[in-house]
Amino acid sequence: MALVAASSSSSAQSLPKKYDVFISFRGEDTRSNFTSHLYDAFCRKHIITYIDYQLPKGDDISQSLLQAIEDSYISVVVFSENYASSRWCLDELTHILHCKSVQRQIVVPVFYKVEPTHVRNQTGNYMQAFEKYERDRLKFPEHKIQMWKQALHEAAGLAGYERYDSHTFSDESEMVRKIVKDILQELNYKYPPAELNGLVVVGIVVKLTS
Repeated sequence: MALVAASSSSSAQSLPKKYDVFISFRGEDTRSNFTSHLYDAFCRKHIITYIDYQLPKGDDISQSLLQAIEDSYISVVVFSENYASSRWCLDELTHILHCKSVQRQIVVPVFYKVEPTHVRNQTGNYMQAFEKYERDRLKFPEHKIQMWKQALHEAAGLAGYERYDSHTFSDESEMVRKIVKDILQELNYKYPPAELNGLVVVGIVVKLTS
């Protein structure tokens, strides 16, 4: 597999984490279809997963959400048609890439019914989203917009991940199986098999039993 982590101090990566996976997604696009299927597949394989099904309130994402990103070994970013239209998604992505840089967090981009080049180069719907941000410079200053663009360019350009493009799979279930298989393989390096078998699912977040 080709899961890639950024280089950083080994001490940051060795700190224990609360979650195996954090899922970043645009709720209106994928909450009731692909993301719910992916989350369910993670749960069935006993992967400790954080997913926020609540719509964000206010202008900034919550500190608890930022903390959940920091407390995860892997972030799965589900890029969809309207991902860039959500400033909360863009702030999540920026923080995810920060954790990739300083904590060696693994970032897995998934392209759901969107061309990877649209994400990387902000074309198509992604260009339209940024045109709206640029018309409101009082609320979205230039440095903020450029930070978001750079985050999209970096995440969509991670080597080895365009295989998680929905256009290249026969159906969604096949793509879900492939993502889960690859992440399980990565997590095998972190947990002995006995520990993986002892995980249980509790509510929206999967937790370890004591």
